[in-house]
Amino acid sequence: MTGRRRDTRWTAFGVCAAVAVLTILDIAKVNVTLGPIQHTLGATSSDIQLIVAGYVLAYGIALVPAGRLGDVWNRRALFLIGLVAFLAASLVCALAVSTHMLIVGRLLQGVAAGILMPQVLGLVQQLFRGPERGRAFGVFGAAIGVGTAFGPTIGGLLIGAFGDELGWRWTFGMNVPLAIVLLGFAYWLTPRDQVRRPGQQLDLVGTSLLALAVTSFMLPFVLTTGGDDDHPARWGFLALGAALVAAFLWWERRYLAAGKTPVVDLNTFRLPSYRYGVIIVTLFFAAMPPVFLLQTLFLMNGLGHEAVVAGLTSVPYAIVSAIAAAALGRYSHRFGATLVTIGTTVYFAGLIGLLVCTQFVSRDLMPVALATVFAVSGAGAGAFMGSNQARMLKHIPVTQAGIAGSFSQVGQRIGNAIGVAIATSIYYSVSASTGNHTGAAREAVGAGLIYALGVVVIALVFVIIDNIGAVRRAGTDTAAVQITDRALLGDAGHSTPTGGIEVQPEPKD
Repeated sequence: MTGRRRDTRWTAFGVCAAVAVLTILDIAKVNVTLGPIQHTLGATSSDIQLIVAGYVLAYGIALVPAGRLGDVWNRRALFLIGLVAFLAASLVCALAVSTHMLIVGRLLQGVAAGILMPQVLGLVQQLFRGPERGRAFGVFGAAIGVGTAFGPTIGGLLIGAFGDELGWRWTFGMNVPLAIVLLGFAYWLTPRDQVRRPGQQLDLVGTSLLALAVTSFMLPFVLTTGGDDDHPARWGFLALGAALVAAFLWWERRYLAAGKTPVVDLNTFRLPSYRYGVIIVTLFFAAMPPVFLLQTLFLMNGLGHEAVVAGLTSVPYAIVSAIAAAALGRYSHRFGATLVTIGTTVYFAGLIGLLVCTQFVSRDLMPVALATVFAVSGAGAGAFMGSNQARMLKHIPVTQAGIAGSFSQVGQRIGNAIGVAIATSIYYSVSASTGNHTGAAREAVGAGLIYALGVVVIALVFVIIDNIGAVRRAGTDTAAVQITDRALLGDAGHSTPTGGIEVQPEPKD
């Protein structure tokens, strides 16, 4: 492979990573705009909830259908369509003259983001192999960490620079020129060729059942308000979701028995690296985004700091996580399980540091103290993100890269929705019960951080189980993992009558 071709691939990867960051930024940066939106548009608490949660909900719903369609049809075309849709939806949000218009724009943004992310992951799988893929996912993990951490900073800076109304409008409007630039690069650089499994079909029934199941599991959490209008009947959606999952599994087995290609090859989950990777990243995202939201609520509402201060506190996290993910990405192909273990452990230590700071550091020193400890958390997250992503998709064939990647993203969005709902409910209920003062804010953020610590402990349990299993399966030879996975799945090169998936051997450097 020539140096020129290598540069083209990495430039194309840069476009994909930048688009992924745009979608993640719109989850994080909206947190500091909620107060200004309330003041300028007269948004109610229910409106605010839909502005925040509507994006995450639509994002999660669109992921699986878009991932499957990208695998079967054309990832590049869907990538371009999703980017145009994201541009248009961001413009609707920036120009919104009412809360209803803003909510519609956010829902459309979420759908567009859900179209984009599976194509990004599929294209990364398509562009790289072996250790090079590990390096790519290391950089990708760094980019996602930067987007998550820098979101509140960008929102805070824009509000500080332009004032409440123009500030929140530019928080959405900044996507428009960025998307236009990226669209041109994406058109010229993303690969036009795509390997597809012969005979793949788009299973519309299975896709619809799975999308409805994801919706049912997310709705009770994204629509929680914590107020008097928070009706407990919404938890009935969880039972509906379980029934839809059962119907989906029944349909997929029936569809496979008929000799057709199901929307999800369930044997994919027999790969331990993939199965545990999805579980672990779901738990990780049930803790990480809520921590940033808790920090914003604590600094702004509890201690009275400005939005820009709350935003800047997370900058060390972004910088350190980016450096850690990029530096360790080259090792994730060989030492992925170990890096995931180390990263999760370091992140847990960082959360303990945050808990100590919020309880004992003075108001004036709090931003500096939190920023310092966030750097530790960032090191852990940087080691975790790219390594888990690379390890999770290591043995997934390129023909199923979109749908496999979209499942991990579904896990992230469900974890995000559940975590934010639980953490904010804890924060507001504790602060309301203890009074409106600094001590109440400390108690409230402490309770929220204890929740996050508990989730990370559960994630660590699965990380350790996965790590022990990886050592037993692989021994000292990476090829043994591939042999074991082939044995689990049947024929190494093709679909099997029992639904075994193609497992592509990783080329040697």
